[in-house]
Amino acid sequence: MNLPLTIALVAGEVSGDALGAQLIRDLKTCGVKARFIGIGGKQMIAEGLESFYPMETLSVMGLVEVLKHLKPLIAIRNGLIDQFKTQAVDLFIGIDAPDFNLNVARQIKDQHLKIKTVQYVSPSVWAWRQKRVVNIRYAVDLVLCLFPFEVEFYTRHQVPARFVGHPLAQQMSLEPNMATAKQQLDLVCDQHYLAVLPGSRRGEINRLLPRMLDALYRLHAAKPDMRFLIPAANPMCYDLIQHHLHRFGQCHAQVVQHIQVIEQRHNQPALGRTVMEASDAVLLASGTATLEALLLHRPMVMVYRLHWLTYQIVRRIIRIPYYALPNILAQQQIVTELVQYRMTAHAMSQAVLDIWHTQAAQLQEKQLKQLHLQLRQQGHQYNAATALLSVFYPTFNIKPNSERLAD
Repeated sequence: MNLPLTIALVAGEVSGDALGAQLIRDLKTCGVKARFIGIGGKQMIAEGLESFYPMETLSVMGLVEVLKHLKPLIAIRNGLIDQFKTQAVDLFIGIDAPDFNLNVARQIKDQHLKIKTVQYVSPSVWAWRQKRVVNIRYAVDLVLCLFPFEVEFYTRHQVPARFVGHPLAQQMSLEPNMATAKQQLDLVCDQHYLAVLPGSRRGEINRLLPRMLDALYRLHAAKPDMRFLIPAANPMCYDLIQHHLHRFGQCHAQVVQHIQVIEQRHNQPALGRTVMEASDAVLLASGTATLEALLLHRPMVMVYRLHWLTYQIVRRIIRIPYYALPNILAQQQIVTELVQYRMTAHAMSQAVLDIWHTQAAQLQEKQLKQLHLQLRQQGHQYNAATALLSVFYPTFNIKPNSERLAD
């Protein structure tokens, strides 16, 4: 590794951006001298990533929903492949965003580019669309798994995989500090808050937030002293949230007065996490935020709603009984799940009231803390950076592409 490597990383949302930034830091700590290119957000860019496209362009979720954005997504994919050919890339790491990143990895293999490929964060092939594992086996040289049961699945299907754990499980304290989080956000110390997280994708916010606001109207009627916090991960999210609040406030201005939208600050990469830590309970969209709420031991209600056709397809092929990560890990229902037609204002408000300073909330907090302990204690030999090094250097003795091209 006398010559610098070129490592391409692609993340499609805020959680992947955080994982990518940590990976870059860890690679540097391991002594890897590399140029980092690809697609990432503020955190990865701050660590030195040269991002060719805005990360938000990949923030599309669902089957039918992706079709609406297929042409620009294909253009971005093709643009990346062209960059990889001219930039002498050694290693491609797709961080989450599996539909996009596995497609890029497959193009790398189809075009016989001499680039090793990695998928960091396993797609939920163990839950649905299990036939995807055939494509993964072809397209990817290594899968980095956040949870141990995922490695068992890949081993059965002859796909190289390493359990690296989630860095947040180790980083986040077993004793969350609500008072400090409130201070960081300039909140009233003795006020009770509900965190409301409608997601960070445009489609998610448009589908989920109006229904969540209707639930807040009901909650305000039942608990007039309850206050609501909505984090905005980026300017697009902030503008979109404000748009929905303006429309909602035309009928329910009094409720909107109790809603505080917290905008992302430059020095606050984990805004959603801080908002949840400052809150007594959480109403949130399915996704990575459920892991953060778990690690904060915050009572939560998980909701989600897909395009109707996507949901009809998904419900017929899903292979597990739960959607929320805490329930999947516990193999039982700890967290209330309100998905698709069950995501009504009445159901959401009632579920929140059920965990608002009740014995049910205390039980859920205890169960979530136990899961946090399990995630910490489940031994894994590698983090993402050391797993990459153990597999690719020196096992495959990869020379930088720039050196190979000169051969």
